[in-house]
Amino acid sequence: MSSRSRRRLNRPTTHARFQAYGINHLRALVFSLGKLYRAPFSSLLTLLVIAIALTLPSILYLILVNLQQVTPQWDRTAQISVFLASSVADDDVPALATRLAQRADVATTEGITRDQALEEFRTHSGFGDAVDALGENPLPAVILVTPALDTQTPANLEALVASLNELAEVDSASLDMQWVQRLYAIMDTLERTTLILALLLGLGVILVVGNTIRLDVQNRREEIEVAKLVGATDAFIRRPFLYGGLWLGLGGALIALLIVATTRILLTYPVQDLAALYGGQYGIRGLTPTDSLTLLATGALLGLAGSWITVGRHLKHIEPS
Repeated sequence: MSSRSRRRLNRPTTHARFQAYGINHLRALVFSLGKLYRAPFSSLLTLLVIAIALTLPSILYLILVNLQQVTPQWDRTAQISVFLASSVADDDVPALATRLAQRADVATTEGITRDQALEEFRTHSGFGDAVDALGENPLPAVILVTPALDTQTPANLEALVASLNELAEVDSASLDMQWVQRLYAIMDTLERTTLILALLLGLGVILVVGNTIRLDVQNRREEIEVAKLVGATDAFIRRPFLYGGLWLGLGGALIALLIVATTRILLTYPVQDLAALYGGQYGIRGLTPTDSLTLLATGALLGLAGSWITVGRHLKHIEPS
Protein backbone atom coordinates (compact mmCIF):
# COMPACT_ATOMS: atom_id res chain seq x y z
CA MET A 1 0.00 0.00 0.00
CA SER A 2 1.41 3.38 -0.99
CA SER A 3 1.98 6.23 1.46
CA ARG A 4 -0.73 8.25 -0.31
CA SER A 5 -3.25 5.47 0.26
CA ARG A 6 -2.28 5.19 3.91
CA ARG A 7 -2.76 8.97 4.37
CA ARG A 8 -6.14 8.73 2.72
CA LEU A 9 -7.21 5.96 5.10
CA ASN A 10 -5.93 7.82 8.13
CA ARG A 11 -7.69 11.05 7.14
CA PRO A 12 -10.84 11.56 9.30
CA THR A 13 -14.13 11.38 7.48
CA THR A 14 -16.60 14.25 7.36
CA HIS A 15 -18.85 12.42 9.81
CA ALA A 16 -16.00 11.99 12.27
CA ARG A 17 -15.08 15.65 12.04
CA PHE A 18 -18.67 16.73 12.72
CA GLN A 19 -18.88 14.25 15.59
CA ALA A 20 -15.70 15.63 17.18
CA TYR A 21 -16.98 19.17 16.64
CA GLY A 22 -20.24 18.33 18.40
CA ILE A 23 -18.47 16.62 21.28
CA ASN A 24 -16.23 19.66 21.81
CA HIS A 25 -19.27 21.95 21.92
CA LEU A 26 -21.06 19.61 24.32
CA ARG A 27 -18.04 19.57 26.62
CA ALA A 28 -17.83 23.36 26.56
CA LEU A 29 -21.57 23.58 27.27
CA VAL A 30 -21.38 21.27 30.28
CA PHE A 31 -18.12 22.83 31.50
CA SER A 32 -19.56 26.36 31.47
CA LEU A 33 -22.67 25.20 33.33
CA GLY A 34 -20.45 23.45 35.90
CA LYS A 35 -18.55 26.69 36.53
CA LEU A 36 -21.80 28.44 37.43
CA TYR A 37 -22.76 25.55 39.69
CA ARG A 38 -19.43 25.63 41.49
CA ALA A 39 -19.83 29.36 42.31
CA PRO A 40 -23.51 29.44 43.37
CA PHE A 41 -23.53 32.71 45.30
CA SER A 42 -21.91 34.94 42.68
CA SER A 43 -23.82 33.16 39.90
CA LEU A 44 -27.13 33.70 41.70
CA LEU A 45 -26.42 37.41 42.18
CA THR A 46 -25.65 37.81 38.48
CA LEU A 47 -28.76 35.85 37.50
CA LEU A 48 -30.96 37.99 39.75
CA VAL A 49 -29.61 41.22 38.26
CA ILE A 50 -30.29 39.91 34.76
CA ALA A 51 -33.74 38.66 35.82
CA ILE A 52 -34.75 42.05 37.23
CA ALA A 53 -33.55 43.79 34.07
CA LEU A 54 -35.70 41.44 31.96
CA THR A 55 -38.68 41.54 34.34
CA LEU A 56 -39.28 45.30 34.22
CA PRO A 57 -39.97 45.57 30.45
CA SER A 58 -41.90 42.27 30.57
CA ILE A 59 -44.29 43.63 33.21
CA LEU A 60 -44.68 46.89 31.28
CA TYR A 61 -45.43 44.84 28.18
CA LEU A 62 -48.13 42.92 30.06
CA ILE A 63 -49.63 46.16 31.36
CA LEU A 64 -49.79 47.45 27.79
CA VAL A 65 -51.33 44.21 26.50
CA ASN A 66 -53.97 44.16 29.23
CA LEU A 67 -54.81 47.82 28.61
CA GLN A 68 -55.22 47.08 24.91
CA GLN A 69 -57.42 44.13 25.84
CA VAL A 70 -59.71 46.21 28.04
CA THR A 71 -59.73 49.29 25.75
CA PRO A 72 -62.49 47.94 23.45
CA GLN A 73 -64.72 47.59 26.53
CA TRP A 74 -64.09 51.24 27.37
CA ASP A 75 -64.64 52.23 23.76
CA ARG A 76 -68.07 50.65 23.70
CA THR A 77 -69.14 53.14 26.39
CA ALA A 78 -68.19 56.03 24.07
CA GLN A 79 -71.63 56.89 22.73
CA ILE A 80 -72.47 59.77 20.46
CA SER A 81 -75.54 61.69 21.52
CA VAL A 82 -77.47 62.68 18.38
CA PHE A 83 -80.04 65.36 19.26
CA LEU A 84 -82.80 65.47 16.65
CA ALA A 85 -84.43 68.58 15.27
CA SER A 86 -87.76 69.64 16.70
CA SER A 87 -89.40 68.93 13.35
CA VAL A 88 -88.74 65.18 13.75
CA ALA A 89 -91.83 63.46 15.16
CA ASP A 90 -91.52 60.77 17.82
CA ASP A 91 -92.95 58.21 15.39
CA ASP A 92 -90.02 58.81 13.03
CA VAL A 93 -87.32 58.22 15.68
CA PRO A 94 -87.24 54.36 15.46
CA ALA A 95 -86.93 54.44 11.65
CA LEU A 96 -84.12 57.01 11.81
CA ALA A 97 -82.32 54.97 14.47
CA THR A 98 -82.58 51.87 12.27
CA ARG A 99 -81.20 53.79 9.29
CA LEU A 100 -78.21 55.02 11.28
CA ALA A 101 -77.53 51.50 12.58
CA GLN A 102 -77.06 50.32 9.00
CA ARG A 103 -73.97 52.50 8.56
CA ALA A 104 -70.64 50.67 8.43
CA ASP A 105 -69.10 52.93 11.07
CA VAL A 106 -71.96 52.40 13.54
CA ALA A 107 -72.34 49.34 15.78
CA THR A 108 -75.70 49.96 17.48
CA THR A 109 -78.24 52.71 18.00
CA GLU A 110 -80.88 53.43 20.61
CA GLY A 111 -83.71 55.84 19.91
CA ILE A 112 -85.21 57.90 22.73
CA THR A 113 -88.35 59.83 21.89
CA ARG A 114 -89.21 63.20 23.41
CA ASP A 115 -91.81 61.61 25.69
CA GLN A 116 -89.31 58.96 26.86
CA ALA A 117 -86.66 61.63 27.48
CA LEU A 118 -89.16 63.67 29.50
CA GLU A 119 -90.20 60.67 31.58
CA GLU A 120 -86.56 59.72 32.25
CA PHE A 121 -85.72 63.30 33.22
CA ARG A 122 -88.73 63.48 35.54
CA THR A 123 -87.74 60.19 37.22
CA HIS A 124 -84.05 60.85 37.79
CA SER A 125 -83.74 64.60 38.10
CA GLY A 126 -86.26 65.34 40.84
CA PHE A 127 -87.53 68.38 38.90
CA GLY A 128 -90.69 66.75 37.60
CA ASP A 129 -92.99 69.43 39.03
CA ALA A 130 -90.92 72.19 37.44
CA VAL A 131 -91.10 70.49 34.06
CA ASP A 132 -94.87 70.03 34.37
CA ALA A 133 -95.19 73.74 35.10
CA LEU A 134 -93.73 74.55 31.69
CA GLY A 135 -96.78 73.16 29.98
CA GLU A 136 -94.80 71.66 27.09
CA ASN A 137 -91.93 69.19 26.63
CA PRO A 138 -88.66 71.13 26.20
CA LEU A 139 -86.51 68.04 25.63
CA PRO A 140 -85.50 66.89 22.13
CA ALA A 141 -85.58 63.35 20.85
CA VAL A 142 -82.17 61.64 21.05
CA ILE A 143 -80.48 58.73 19.31
CA LEU A 144 -77.55 57.17 21.17
CA VAL A 145 -75.04 55.94 18.61
CA THR A 146 -72.32 53.42 19.54
CA PRO A 147 -69.46 53.58 17.02
CA ALA A 148 -68.11 50.41 15.42
CA LEU A 149 -64.93 48.95 16.91
CA ASP A 150 -62.82 49.81 13.86
CA THR A 151 -63.97 53.42 14.25
CA GLN A 152 -62.63 53.73 17.79
CA THR A 153 -59.86 56.22 17.07
CA PRO A 154 -60.03 59.98 17.66
CA ALA A 155 -59.82 60.83 13.94
CA ASN A 156 -62.53 58.35 12.91
CA LEU A 157 -64.82 59.41 15.76
CA GLU A 158 -64.47 63.06 14.81
CA ALA A 159 -65.32 62.16 11.19
CA LEU A 160 -68.39 60.22 12.34
CA VAL A 161 -69.63 63.11 14.49
CA ALA A 162 -69.15 65.54 11.59
CA SER A 163 -71.04 63.19 9.25
CA LEU A 164 -73.97 62.92 11.66
CA ASN A 165 -74.14 66.69 12.07
CA GLU A 166 -74.65 67.02 8.32
CA LEU A 167 -77.94 65.08 8.40
CA ALA A 168 -81.06 67.18 7.94
CA GLU A 169 -82.88 65.47 10.81
CA VAL A 170 -80.04 66.15 13.27
CA ASP A 171 -79.84 69.34 15.31
CA SER A 172 -76.45 68.47 16.84
CA ALA A 173 -74.27 65.43 17.55
CA SER A 174 -71.68 65.47 20.30
CA LEU A 175 -69.07 63.22 21.84
CA ASP A 176 -66.56 63.95 24.59
CA MET A 177 -63.39 63.47 22.53
CA GLN A 178 -61.01 64.56 25.23
CA TRP A 179 -61.05 61.31 27.21
CA VAL A 180 -60.64 59.27 24.00
CA GLN A 181 -57.62 61.33 22.98
CA ARG A 182 -56.15 61.01 26.47
CA LEU A 183 -56.65 57.24 26.40
CA TYR A 184 -54.79 56.79 23.12
CA ALA A 185 -52.08 59.25 24.19
CA ILE A 186 -51.50 57.19 27.35
CA MET A 187 -51.34 53.99 25.30
CA ASP A 188 -48.84 55.48 22.86
CA THR A 189 -46.69 56.86 25.69
CA LEU A 190 -46.68 53.52 27.50
CA GLU A 191 -45.76 51.68 24.30
CA ARG A 192 -42.81 53.99 23.61
CA THR A 193 -41.72 53.83 27.26
CA THR A 194 -41.74 50.04 27.16
CA LEU A 195 -39.61 50.01 24.00
CA ILE A 196 -37.07 52.50 25.36
CA LEU A 197 -36.84 50.73 28.71
CA ALA A 198 -36.43 47.35 27.01
CA LEU A 199 -33.54 48.68 24.92
CA LEU A 200 -31.82 50.28 27.92
CA LEU A 201 -32.21 47.24 30.15
CA GLY A 202 -31.16 44.97 27.30
CA LEU A 203 -27.95 46.99 27.10
CA GLY A 204 -27.66 46.60 30.86
CA VAL A 205 -27.87 42.80 30.53
CA ILE A 206 -25.09 42.87 27.94
CA LEU A 207 -22.90 44.94 30.27
CA VAL A 208 -23.58 42.71 33.29
CA VAL A 209 -22.79 39.54 31.37
CA GLY A 210 -19.79 41.20 29.75
CA ASN A 211 -18.35 42.25 33.10
CA THR A 212 -18.88 38.76 34.55
CA ILE A 213 -17.15 37.10 31.59
CA ARG A 214 -14.34 39.68 31.72
CA LEU A 215 -13.56 38.72 35.31
CA ASP A 216 -13.62 35.06 34.31
CA VAL A 217 -11.21 35.71 31.44
CA GLN A 218 -8.82 37.56 33.75
CA ASN A 219 -8.95 34.78 36.34
CA ARG A 220 -8.07 32.21 33.66
CA ARG A 221 -5.41 34.29 31.96
CA GLU A 222 -2.57 31.86 32.68
CA GLU A 223 -4.69 28.92 31.50
CA ILE A 224 -5.45 30.76 28.26
CA GLU A 225 -1.76 31.53 27.72
CA VAL A 226 -0.85 27.85 28.14
CA ALA A 227 -3.66 26.81 25.79
CA LYS A 228 -2.42 29.22 23.13
CA LEU A 229 1.14 27.99 23.67
CA VAL A 230 0.16 24.42 22.79
CA GLY A 231 -1.71 25.57 19.68
CA ALA A 232 -5.32 26.14 20.81
CA THR A 233 -7.23 28.47 18.50
CA ASP A 234 -9.14 31.54 19.65
CA ALA A 235 -12.41 29.85 18.66
CA PHE A 236 -11.60 26.87 20.93
CA ILE A 237 -10.71 29.14 23.86
CA ARG A 238 -13.71 31.41 23.30
CA ARG A 239 -16.26 28.59 23.24
CA PRO A 240 -16.78 27.95 27.00
CA PHE A 241 -17.00 31.69 27.70
CA LEU A 242 -19.71 32.08 25.06
CA TYR A 243 -21.70 29.24 26.55
CA GLY A 244 -21.22 30.79 29.98
CA GLY A 245 -22.83 34.01 28.77
CA LEU A 246 -25.64 32.03 27.16
CA TRP A 247 -26.34 30.19 30.42
CA LEU A 248 -26.40 33.48 32.34
CA GLY A 249 -28.86 35.08 29.94
CA LEU A 250 -31.07 32.00 29.75
CA GLY A 251 -31.06 31.51 33.53
CA GLY A 252 -31.91 35.17 34.12
CA ALA A 253 -34.80 34.88 31.65
CA LEU A 254 -36.13 31.79 33.47
CA ILE A 255 -36.11 33.65 36.80
CA ALA A 256 -37.79 36.62 35.08
CA LEU A 257 -40.57 34.30 33.89
CA LEU A 258 -41.12 33.11 37.45
CA ILE A 259 -41.23 36.69 38.77
CA VAL A 260 -43.73 37.76 36.09
CA ALA A 261 -45.94 34.72 36.74
CA THR A 262 -45.85 35.34 40.50
CA THR A 263 -46.71 39.01 40.01
CA ARG A 264 -49.69 38.07 37.86
CA ILE A 265 -50.97 35.61 40.49
CA LEU A 266 -50.63 38.18 43.27
CA LEU A 267 -52.57 40.80 41.28
CA THR A 268 -55.32 38.54 39.94
CA TYR A 269 -57.71 38.73 42.90
CA PRO A 270 -57.33 42.49 43.59
CA VAL A 271 -57.99 43.25 39.91
CA GLN A 272 -61.03 40.96 39.87
CA ASP A 273 -62.39 42.68 42.98
CA LEU A 274 -61.83 46.09 41.39
CA ALA A 275 -63.60 45.01 38.20
CA ALA A 276 -66.52 43.65 40.25
CA LEU A 277 -66.95 47.04 41.92
CA TYR A 278 -67.55 48.50 38.43
CA GLY A 279 -69.95 45.73 37.52
CA GLY A 280 -67.62 43.81 35.23
CA GLN A 281 -65.39 40.79 35.08
CA TYR A 282 -61.77 40.91 34.05
CA GLY A 283 -58.83 38.55 34.36
CA ILE A 284 -55.21 39.59 33.93
CA ARG A 285 -53.62 38.09 30.84
CA GLY A 286 -50.19 36.58 31.43
CA LEU A 287 -47.38 35.79 29.05
CA THR A 288 -48.39 33.44 26.24
CA PRO A 289 -46.13 30.49 25.26
CA THR A 290 -44.86 32.61 22.37
CA ASP A 291 -44.11 35.51 24.72
CA SER A 292 -42.30 33.16 27.11
CA LEU A 293 -40.17 31.67 24.33
CA THR A 294 -39.39 35.17 23.08
CA LEU A 295 -38.26 36.22 26.55
CA LEU A 296 -36.05 33.13 26.90
CA ALA A 297 -34.55 33.64 23.46
CA THR A 298 -33.96 37.33 24.16
CA GLY A 299 -32.18 36.56 27.43
CA ALA A 300 -30.01 33.91 25.79
CA LEU A 301 -29.09 36.16 22.86
CA LEU A 302 -28.27 39.10 25.15
CA GLY A 303 -26.04 36.88 27.27
CA LEU A 304 -24.35 35.48 24.19
CA ALA A 305 -23.83 38.98 22.79
CA GLY A 306 -22.32 40.24 26.03
CA SER A 307 -19.88 37.35 26.27
CA TRP A 308 -18.98 37.53 22.56
CA ILE A 309 -18.11 41.22 22.73
CA THR A 310 -16.09 40.85 25.94
CA VAL A 311 -14.17 37.72 24.98
CA GLY A 312 -13.34 39.05 21.53
CA ARG A 313 -12.03 42.28 23.04
CA HIS A 314 -9.86 40.75 25.77
CA LEU A 315 -8.73 37.52 24.16
CA LYS A 316 -6.62 39.23 21.51
CA HIS A 317 -4.58 40.97 24.25
CA ILE A 318 -3.63 37.68 25.91
CA GLU A 319 -0.57 36.08 24.31
CA PRO A 320 1.89 33.56 25.77
CA SER A 321 5.00 35.32 27.08
